[in-house]
Amino acid sequence: MIREPGQASISKSLEVATFAGGCFWCTEAVFDQLKGVVKVESGYSGGNVPNPTYEDVCTGETGHAESTQVTFDPSVVSYDDLLRIFFTTHDPTTLNRQGADVGTQYRSAVFYHNPEQERTARRVMQEFEQSKVWKRPIVTEVTPYKTFYKAEDYHQEYYSKNSRQPYCRVVIEPKIAKLREHYRERLKQ
Repeated sequence: MIREPGQASISKSLEVATFAGGCFWCTEAVFDQLKGVVKVESGYSGGNVPNPTYEDVCTGETGHAESTQVTFDPSVVSYDDLLRIFFTTHDPTTLNRQGADVGTQYRSAVFYHNPEQERTARRVMQEFEQSKVWKRPIVTEVTPYKTFYKAEDYHQEYYSKNSRQPYCRVVIEPKIAKLREHYRERLKQ
């Protein structure tokens, strides 16, 4: 068994999920709060340029989106749960944009790792559409996972290391507040 500090045993059968929901600092900060999440990394996925840098991705010409790769224990937090949290804590209705961040690198995407993740992502997305949680149609792309390039070290754990910075307070903290409001029972203690 794997143990996280302050957490019960975690099974060895871990799974990986990859999401893009705007700035990776935001999505990393959200998923990092969840029980059953063993590791969260910020990086780049969905493009065609190998080993891109942050500067490369910022041009919008690599095809990559700022992404978060989440390693999780499905016996503690399900892929369904991760998707529901993903669709609740970012705006999946804005094409190539999250707030002031604009460009294909800020698109909303689910990069599925297997057919079951694809089916689950499409089902959960349809449930959100039907529930009218969002007033506009969801534009999140659901596409096969190809590769993930880990972002530079200064992007990792950005919120936990820089929570007093204005961007963190204005952009990330409202997402965490939404997480706490809707999914309090899922949070690490």
